[in-house]
Formats: sequence, C-alpha cells, structure tokens
Amino acid sequence: MVIGGTSGIGLALAQHYADRGAELALCGRDAGRLDGHPLGRDPRVRAWSLDIRDRDAVERAVRDFGAGGIDVLIVTAGQYADAAGLAHSPALGPALVQTNIAGLVHAFEAAAAVMRRQGHGQLVAVASIAGLLKEYEGGSLYAASKRAAIAICDTYRKALAPYGIAVTTLVPGYVDTARLRELNGGDASAKPFLMSEQAAVARMVEAIDARVARRVFPLRLHLLVRLFNLLPLRLRRLRKK
Repeated sequence: MVIGGTSGIGLALAQHYADRGAELALCGRDAGRLDGHPLGRDPRVRAWSLDIRDRDAVERAVRDFGAGGIDVLIVTAGQYADAAGLAHSPALGPALVQTNIAGLVHAFEAAAAVMRRQGHGQLVAVASIAGLLKEYEGGSLYAASKRAAIAICDTYRKALAPYGIAVTTLVPGYVDTARLRELNGGDASAKPFLMSEQAAVARMVEAIDARVARRVFPLRLHLLVRLFNLLPLRLRRLRKK
C-alpha cells in the first residue's frame, strides 16, 4: 500500500512493485491522476482518493485493503512550504504539520494494527535529508516536520520490533520529480547532487528489500548537511528557507 502513490516518487515505487507482480493499493488526494496511466488499468491495483490528514479515511482504506493482509505500507505523501510561502499564506503551516507529522502517524497506526494481527510487516516512510538539519532559531518548518517524521519512525521501530514489524526510514536528497521542478520554476538542475527519479527509486527499493532501519542518500549531500550542522549559528541563519 502506497499513500501518496498517485504521483511522483510514490507512483514510481508503485510501478516498480507492480512490475514485480504485487497486489497494490494506491492512495492520494486525487485518484483520478491514475486515469490514463497503465497502473490505472491494472486489475491488481486498487485506488483510494483520500487525504492523509483524515484519520478516518486512512483507517477505512487500510482496513479495506488490509482484510487480505498488508506486507508493506509506504508513505510518500508530504507537503512543502518555504518561508515566503508561509509568510504569504500562514494556513500552509498547520497543513504542513498535519500532513507530514499527524498524517504519518495516522497511516502507521492503521497499518500497524493490521500487521500486529498477522505477525509481520514493514512500515516505510519517505522523509527528507532536510530532517537531518539540526534545529536552530530561524530554521525552516519543513525541516522541523521532517525531523519529527524521522523521530516517529525511530519510535515505531522500537515499539513494533517485538511483533516482527520492521520500520524503514528513507532520507533522500533532491530528486528530479515533477513537483521539485514545479517548485523551482520548471528546472531543478541547480539543486546540489540532484538524482534522477529512477536512481532514487532504485536506492529506496534496495533499502526496503533489506529492511534497513534508515537509508540516507546521496552520500555527498549527507556530508554537506553534517558540515552545515557544525557551522556557528550566525552562519546557519544565512541559509535560505
């Protein structure tokens, strides 16, 4: 089951698992995005229109699809807003928190209930390398939300280990998706160590298959983040949000 699976990385991951013969549930705010896509015509694919912020809707979808069991739940749904966007539309702040934090909990809680009964399973969340930035005065809300998402994964991993349930946190850098290009005027090529969607999906699938606890990539961007965290506060504050 992929929540956030009707576009972007979620859809690319879904296509990978469809090619491997999996039975899939794809959830997104607009399942109509699958119209015209091969997965929209695949009899092994079921689609739900839902907002991850809606706990009841998430629970219904998980309960429905989970009647036959769920091996893996992948959450790629997320929301982004920069400082300029938040200043112009303050309502984006609570929506971002509800999506990136509360929504993740909704999905994990619903799927974990199914997986505990069946005695196995794997929860996967796609976070962001921004979540590895240390908190500092003036830091971005988006980075804070992704730090929280990583911490949520770590907490569920400890709680669910006795049930045979793995939790994998995927922490990618910049991936050349349609959404990233949209946020950057149609061209994301200036982003450091930009990865193709295909390369990112390959890294993610490898980590999911190995049931690793956390996978951060690419390495060079991870090193830059670690160096940034060592800078004096006055220099970190110069970073654009």
